[in-house]
Amino acid sequence: MSTETEFSTIGKRVTKPDARDKATGRALYATDLVVPRMLYGKILRSKQIHAKIKNIDTSRAQRLPGVICVITAEDTPKIAYGFGKDNLPLKFGKVRSLMDEVAAVAARTPEIAAEALELIEVEYEPLREVTDPFEALKEDAPLIHEQRADNLSMVFDYVHGNIDQGLDESDHLVEGRFDVQFIAHSCLGPCASIAEWQTDGTLLMKTPTQVPFLYQRDMADVLGIAGSQVCVEQPYIGGGFGSKLDLYPYEVIAALLAKKAARPVKIEYDRQEEFLYSPVRSPMVMDVKTGCTKDGQLTVRVADIWSDNGAYNSWGAVTPLVSMQTASALYRVPHVHFYCRIIYTNNPYGGAMRGFGNPELTFAIEQQIEELAEICGMDPLEFRLLNANQPGETNLAGMKITTCGLSDCLNKSAEEVDYKKRMTEVGSDRGVGIASAIHVGGGARIYPSDGCGVIVRINDFGKVSIISGSTEIGQGSDTILTQIVAEELGVPVDWINVVNTDTDVRPWDVGVHASRTTFIAGNAALKAAREVKEKILETAAEILKEKPGKLTIKNGEIISIENPEKKLPLGKAIRSKHFRQGGSVISGEYYYDPPTVHQDKEWRGNISATYGFGAHAVDVEVDRETGKIKVHKVAAAHDVGRVINPVGAEGQVHGGVAMGLGYALTEQIQLDSGRMLNPNFTDYKIPTTMDIPEVVPIFVETNDPEGPFGAKGMGEITMVPTAAAIANAVYNATGVRIKSLPITPEKVLNALKAKEQK
Repeated sequence: MSTETEFSTIGKRVTKPDARDKATGRALYATDLVVPRMLYGKILRSKQIHAKIKNIDTSRAQRLPGVICVITAEDTPKIAYGFGKDNLPLKFGKVRSLMDEVAAVAARTPEIAAEALELIEVEYEPLREVTDPFEALKEDAPLIHEQRADNLSMVFDYVHGNIDQGLDESDHLVEGRFDVQFIAHSCLGPCASIAEWQTDGTLLMKTPTQVPFLYQRDMADVLGIAGSQVCVEQPYIGGGFGSKLDLYPYEVIAALLAKKAARPVKIEYDRQEEFLYSPVRSPMVMDVKTGCTKDGQLTVRVADIWSDNGAYNSWGAVTPLVSMQTASALYRVPHVHFYCRIIYTNNPYGGAMRGFGNPELTFAIEQQIEELAEICGMDPLEFRLLNANQPGETNLAGMKITTCGLSDCLNKSAEEVDYKKRMTEVGSDRGVGIASAIHVGGGARIYPSDGCGVIVRINDFGKVSIISGSTEIGQGSDTILTQIVAEELGVPVDWINVVNTDTDVRPWDVGVHASRTTFIAGNAALKAAREVKEKILETAAEILKEKPGKLTIKNGEIISIENPEKKLPLGKAIRSKHFRQGGSVISGEYYYDPPTVHQDKEWRGNISATYGFGAHAVDVEVDRETGKIKVHKVAAAHDVGRVINPVGAEGQVHGGVAMGLGYALTEQIQLDSGRMLNPNFTDYKIPTTMDIPEVVPIFVETNDPEGPFGAKGMGEITMVPTAAAIANAVYNATGVRIKSLPITPEKVLNALKAKEQK
């Protein structure tokens, strides 16, 4: 491996390989794809929140010219899937939300398919609905799933230490209720898939999934076929943020329609459908209590949480897994109890979203840190530094903190906004706030394997192909793999091509989630490239009459370390293998599975190979007449291990902060009895370029020993502390603390009015 002073590509500003195609419009996303003989699929959704399906009449739709086929649940294998095996592609017997799929049509044009849906008649028998999670837990609540005894889907219960002891040791306690909202992923690329059955009986899915191999298995299971009969091809993906992390009914329906029609079928969402029928970030109500000694040492943390799961279990049902790690591991707290209920309702169901349960609880924890600091008469920054995680610790949850730059992140972000000076200007309408974060940075062992396979091969002209299981969803992972392999092989980055769109070609990978790709796929690529390098140097050593250890590769040339005039073009060394048994292609492969463990039944264990840390400090201004909050500056400091590509790292920070701003101030799905009222970008307010403040990315490099060239993952943590930091800054500016998201002008004005009336 190269030393730091010898790096030629690591840490350099490298342009993404796909930038030109995206900038010129040559990149084909799922919505752009058209295949020969393709039909267009449309799905009829439920008109009822909660009802029995008495009858479905599709006869008029089937007679419409241009309609090729119509299907209902009667045409499906009725194999339930999802985390709780509680969902069907087309609903049978009952509907549980307005997302529910009742029937589907394949037609020659989208317009004909839409017209056909209007001709399908469904007779419902309405049932009592429940859209409030607290009401759903009552004994007389209607059951969302009759096979269950109640509407409690799952419970996450974690304890370390002794809570009674922690409460007794606390000189100060703060407690409060915090609530966070439904929000949408708002990807620019909406959901779209093409299903096509090949002549050999294989199902080809062209789809923007984030988890192609898990998708392959799940699709096979729900169709009742072998996994070998499913091939997944990924087009360019216009954003995921977790929304494309599961297999969704529309994709299975496309496959069922294609089977019946014996033709390819495409289903794609328009923007309104993307809002209405994609998974959401689940809301949570959180009762949190935190204690400390009089000198500021944290003693106890108790989090009692209710999460609205919606009608079915998807990835949203397991987001408390990360909330739980936040509770147990953000700062050093000797006594912790985390209890979370995942509750079925008739609302839209939750999926994975950037941060995966972490921004929610961080919003609560980081406000209580400030409350305790104030009671203790301490500066909130000093309070955090006193309790900050430190390198080399193994916490009581079994998480091994190898490298940790939290203290540096706190200090550097605070310095950027002149935090210590301006904290004393309380109530001046201008305020500063800060918040910390921890997140997995080296994968997360949720499945039996958290691994990724990579093959690196080099042809006889020196061109390098990286065949990776990992997926590029716009985050820049292909650039990272290119830089890692270029550094190890000593070749220019433009000699390298990444191949990773077809499950029939690429090695296995668990998927894009848990900020894992740089760390996991990067390590696999590095070790595969190292194998290739050894083979190249062995070949060149025979030609140059040198020992392999006396040779190196720089800028595509094999050079003698002791006699630099003695060199050989890389392609020539490869071509020399033409003339011997064994061929001309040199390749190496590696499957990297990090040294982590599944958490045990008490939720203990080192789930990630390393952990990322961060701190956001913000400068805000509050208009007391309108309640409007203007964010002037966000200083976002992150422990990234080592920056592989500054352009990509900065992009993650800017994107994460933008999402954090939306979460904090403007974004909220408005529901009325399970019906979404704002399924469009006019009424659902995401930040635009005009709303983004000055964002200052700050990188703390701790050079993690397990990471590729010392790197950690950082894709999710960049949005985690933003909302909490803004809430703290609003308090600093006004003296009022807002404990629900989004922090709207109305909430600020109401809080100011209530303060004046005291």
